[in-house]
Amino acid sequence: MKRIFAVLSLFLMCVSNAQQTDYVDFMRVEALIVFNQLAVDSTTYNSYEIDFKILKQTDSIYLDAVNMEFKHLAINNSKAKFRNDGKRLVVYNNFEKDQEYKLSFIFFNSPKKAMYFLGWENDGRNQIWTQGQGKYTSNWLPSIDDVNDKIEFDLKFLAPKAYKVISNGKLKSKYDNLGNTLWEYDMERAMSSYLVAVIVGKYNKKTEASKSGIPLEYYFYPEDSLKVEPTYRYSKRMFDFLEEELGFSYPWQNYKQVPVHDFLYAGMENTSCTIFSDAFVVDSIGFNDKSYININAHELAHQWFGDLVTAKSGEHHWLQEGFATYYALLAERDIFGDNHFYFKLYESAVDLGRQDIAGNGTSLLNPKSSSLTFYQRGAWVLHGLRSKVGDKIFKQAVTNYLEKYQFTNVETSDFIKEVERLYGRSLAGFANLWIKKKEFPVDSAFDLLKSQSTYINEYLMVDCQVKTSKCAEQLKYYVSDEAKVKIISQAPDLVTRDTFKNSLKVRQAISQYVKKIPKDLKADYETLLDDRSYITIESALYNLWDNFPEDRSKYLAKTRDIIGFSDKNVRLLWIVLNLNTPFYKADNKQGLYEELVSYTDEKYNADLRMNAFRYLSLMKACNDKCQSNLGQAKSHHNWRLVKFAKQLSEQIQQNKN
Repeated sequence: MKRIFAVLSLFLMCVSNAQQTDYVDFMRVEALIVFNQLAVDSTTYNSYEIDFKILKQTDSIYLDAVNMEFKHLAINNSKAKFRNDGKRLVVYNNFEKDQEYKLSFIFFNSPKKAMYFLGWENDGRNQIWTQGQGKYTSNWLPSIDDVNDKIEFDLKFLAPKAYKVISNGKLKSKYDNLGNTLWEYDMERAMSSYLVAVIVGKYNKKTEASKSGIPLEYYFYPEDSLKVEPTYRYSKRMFDFLEEELGFSYPWQNYKQVPVHDFLYAGMENTSCTIFSDAFVVDSIGFNDKSYININAHELAHQWFGDLVTAKSGEHHWLQEGFATYYALLAERDIFGDNHFYFKLYESAVDLGRQDIAGNGTSLLNPKSSSLTFYQRGAWVLHGLRSKVGDKIFKQAVTNYLEKYQFTNVETSDFIKEVERLYGRSLAGFANLWIKKKEFPVDSAFDLLKSQSTYINEYLMVDCQVKTSKCAEQLKYYVSDEAKVKIISQAPDLVTRDTFKNSLKVRQAISQYVKKIPKDLKADYETLLDDRSYITIESALYNLWDNFPEDRSKYLAKTRDIIGFSDKNVRLLWIVLNLNTPFYKADNKQGLYEELVSYTDEKYNADLRMNAFRYLSLMKACNDKCQSNLGQAKSHHNWRLVKFAKQLSEQIQQNKN
């Protein structure tokens, strides 16, 4: 399965590559990709066609194509001269101005990045998925590695019948033939090639329609039917909210969301087809701790900011991430209220201030800025700007910006000018302070928050690093949940039996910060094991086990069947505590140890594997199988797992020495 056959019938009618824009116009890609499951090591190939128009006379055109092989190239059915350097396919001809040409060839490849094959060799969850990440789509699909290129992609895929194939656009047709299925997807509008995506796997789906009639498709693993509602909760509401808030209709034919195994990031806003990590597939309990809502709203907002209107370069990357972050916050505000919105802004302002103190702050226009800068400072720029010019002007400026620059590329000045035009005054001073300066204007941000939210004023007023009688009173009575969490984190000994009567959020803080449990709080603390929070249960289980050895059997019995998130956080802790409770004879200790080691295997998700590796390392029990799996993890496609595996390997080796 690692070798794929790619048949691309590319009808390119609109490409805006900075290096080719002046002399060639590609617009439409029509591609057929054939996945060969039965012959893993074989290579096959088929036809490929490209239609394009020459704008200025030239002797060559090119496509980005990494590690591909090509045969039978022809221009208008006549044999063509070409050069393949492993990165680009360059085609030579006497191309005349205003003439249209057809390039055809066959090709095959075996992608080393951007297209990932999971599970086919280790009895795991068989999947194929892509992640273009700006410039990598050309590793599996001949294209143009430039975010300024806008191409209409119409994709076809031939895959084994047992699997679903999901891609950009509308499913135009689906045909079964000899154990395979041909899936044909149609995109009506142009998009950047890094946003092309395909997912192959075993999925079911739930569908509904937005208020404006856009089909919404929610994909899920067949065994996860009970997790569909909590995972995709509020999806339609957020979609409807963003269309109304932006004053600009969703620009694509439909919207699909697909969870995948061991994704590189939390989510990716491929045009009309968001891919997200299946770590965010949660049940009704997991929703309380680790919901998909923010990622969901963020990737949806990208369908306008990034997909419809794309930044010209990394210098203006905040126009994508800052907008998506801000509008995700607005969508959450619509669901959870003003206090949630302002508290999230407060937290990001604190993080940005700390980044500056650490000497890592940068201008928002620095293409090497951190994600914190692009995402959170970018969101703050929009909140500050809206506060300055007013809701009416801001909203109309955003609508005008989307209308004017749809399906094109932009710079920061393009957006600021749209606001200035309606505002009637220069925003140069604002842009200098909030966008261009290296330091984030943390004082201005806090002043803005305090002027807009009594809730934030109350939170800032609470400070119990130096305990007073007032702190105990605040914890007992009138302050917000967030303020109570703050008090508990600063003074956990102030927790009383009455504190346990608070919300899930406050009780979770008790489980995390009250680690030395007074005997008079034991009974109340034990009730935390019944909370609808896997984070609370995990923390409470360990603290109770540690504080009351005589009741370890009771705690293990009570939590025996709790698994937790997809990384099995509660189950792994339960196994480790069981193995370290010698007198508890209810289980086969060797079997539990083998189960723990088994979770280091490559068929499991990266977070679960890392948790298992950590526990085995702490127990000094990473056996040969564990160490073999750790070695394999060093070459995994997920960068977080690779980094973790290398660091843990070094640590284990140092301990041996």
